[in-house]
Amino acid sequence: MKKSMLAGLCCILLGTGCASTPPPLGVKNGQLTPCPDKPNCVNSYTSDKAQYVAPIQLTGTTQSIKNNILTALKEMPNSTVTATQVNYVRVEFTSSIFRFVDDVEFYFPDTNTTETTVHLRSASRVGYSDFGVNRKRIQNIRDQFVTLSE
Repeated sequence: MKKSMLAGLCCILLGTGCASTPPPLGVKNGQLTPCPDKPNCVNSYTSDKAQYVAPIQLTGTTQSIKNNILTALKEMPNSTVTATQVNYVRVEFTSSIFRFVDDVEFYFPDTNTTETTVHLRSASRVGYSDFGVNRKRIQNIRDQFVTLSE
């Protein structure tokens, strides 16, 4: 009996991970979409300390920084770039085991400067907690680009 319940739970988890559809994301009113009221999201536009992550400040044109970010994202495991615009990039990261999808967004509001601010949002599509995965991912990305710009 316990084995069948465990198998059923695994099927539900796998099914919901694979079947999730992208939420309405993007830039609205000059900001990335706010995080839901769950601890599985970080955003550089929020005032909620638990969900806040600082934007990345880099030297270089928006276009060159965006190109560098796209190159790095394409090399990251389980990533798929799903949208690119002049001042916006969206990528999906899919977990290896349960196939859960996290949406990561990059917004470059200043397109005509040599100092570029990169605003960030990373959120899980399903579930409540992500055990800090989205925050760690953003920190890894930040570390990669801060090192490149030094």
